[in-house]
Amino acid sequence: MIIQDVINQLEHLAPLAYAEDFDNVGLLVGDKNSKLTGVLVTLDTLEAVVDEAIEQNCNLIVSFHPIIFKGLKKITGKNYVERVVLKAIKNDIAIYSMHTALDNSQQGVNHIICEQLQLKNQHILIPQSKTIKKLSTYVPKNEANKLRDALFAAGAGAIGNYNHCSFNVEGYGTFNGNENANPTIGEKGKTHTEDETKITVSFAKHLESKIIDTLFKTHSYEEVAYEITTLENKNQNIGMGMVGELAEAMDETDFLQHLKIKMNTGAIRHSSFLNKKIKKVAVLGGSGSFAINNAKAAGADAFVTADLKYHDFFMAENSILLADIGHYESEQYTKNLLVAYLTKKITNFAIILSKTNTNPVKYF
Repeated sequence: MIIQDVINQLEHLAPLAYAEDFDNVGLLVGDKNSKLTGVLVTLDTLEAVVDEAIEQNCNLIVSFHPIIFKGLKKITGKNYVERVVLKAIKNDIAIYSMHTALDNSQQGVNHIICEQLQLKNQHILIPQSKTIKKLSTYVPKNEANKLRDALFAAGAGAIGNYNHCSFNVEGYGTFNGNENANPTIGEKGKTHTEDETKITVSFAKHLESKIIDTLFKTHSYEEVAYEITTLENKNQNIGMGMVGELAEAMDETDFLQHLKIKMNTGAIRHSSFLNKKIKKVAVLGGSGSFAINNAKAAGADAFVTADLKYHDFFMAENSILLADIGHYESEQYTKNLLVAYLTKKITNFAIILSKTNTNPVKYF
């Protein structure tokens, strides 16, 4: 098994195509074709974590946060980022980061918070748009089923709860915009005109290269006319944050105590009490101030997140309870999620949970 085999499993859980544009995700250090010796899972990659990987004979560190976020112009070891990268390279250790790709996964960071808080009826708080694409192409009628089945096998036509969805338009098709074109079939130079069927399929954007490759391999034309468009639809299965409901409504103080215990946090900063029950709860791991209005619009009684600034708390506006549990605390169970997932997918290698506490914030 090589490192790329582990990456394939991670990208099935959280395709990198759904990471935020500002992020730096994927393989940050190392050779994807290196033979795998072991996997260490952590929230952050610090020098102590690299030392732990060396001790455990793990040449792949799967980290939630990217150790390289901004561009590095020099690697001299003058700061903790450069020292981590130097030590990893020196010891042939690869580092792979998931970050917002996992934030946007329906089974990712925010799902595990909901599970910790025992929230039911979970759904995405901020569905991501432009995640669905549409392929349109023309094919001879007698080849339509073959091409359609190949595209389905590659993942096309499967959006949400729908599978094998396509749309056909029969008749003489256009080829590169020319109604009188003679598509080439088979060997070069042998051409003829046939009735064509237009096939249109939708697919998740992370599958685009696979869909195009399948189209070219299956289609009989030497030059394949096709069009890909991006749909504006919001994807209810991909996006930031989640909303769920407690089995029973709680008083605000009871809810904060429940939150403190379940999320193992030393302190909770919160907005003013509203003297109402907490039933619907919105969550967003990490820095979530940008989603306060989304939580309010979703009708949440409380919003659990981290890194709220002084003026963010004013945004509660007596309509929602804001609870800042700490950045590390909101994401700490992510590494447990990844260990459990990889352990099921990879049975011939030990997937090791890092014992290093990487939380830089201490409580007095």
